[in-house]
Amino acid sequence: MDTFGSYDEYSAGGVVVRWMEDAVHFLLILDSYGKWGLPKGHIESGENNRDAAVREVIEETGLPDVTLGQTLGSVDWSYLCSQTSKSKKKCCEYFLMRAVKGSLTPQVSEGIQDCRWVSMSEVFQILDYDNVRTVIERAVEIVKSGSPNEIFEKEGREDAEIGL
Repeated sequence: MDTFGSYDEYSAGGVVVRWMEDAVHFLLILDSYGKWGLPKGHIESGENNRDAAVREVIEETGLPDVTLGQTLGSVDWSYLCSQTSKSKKKCCEYFLMRAVKGSLTPQVSEGIQDCRWVSMSEVFQILDYDNVRTVIERAVEIVKSGSPNEIFEKEGREDAEIGL
C-alpha cells in the first residue's frame, strides 16, 4: 500500500522569517548540491508533518526554537533514485515559521554547507529552486499583512515557541 498517495516520499519543511533591523529576512540553506533552498526533510515514523517541519528546521539550521505558523502549501517533484535508477515522486509541505533568536549552525553531517538570512528583496535572486517560489511568495504575502505578533496570533494556537 502506498501511504503517500501518488508519492514515493513525503517531507516537511519551513519558510523561516525573522524581523531584523525593521525588515523581514528569510532563512535559506546551501544544500549538498551547492544550491540555495529551504530547510526540509523526511517525516519520521510516528511524527506528523508539522512536528517534522519544526524538527528539520532546527536540525538543519541550528536555531534553538521557532514559532510554527500556517501551512504555505506543498511542492512536488520527481528525481532519479541513484540506488535503483528508478524515477521517484516526492512531495514536501512547507510551513511559515518565525525565528526570534539564535545563531545559525549548518548541519554539515547532512550536507548543509551554509545557512543565511536574506532580505525580502534578495530572496528570489539567491534562491536556486524554482519549485519553492510559490511557497515563498505566499509567505511574503502573509508577512506583508501585519506585524509579527499579529501574523502568528492569527493562527489561534496556544503554543508560541516550539523547540527540541
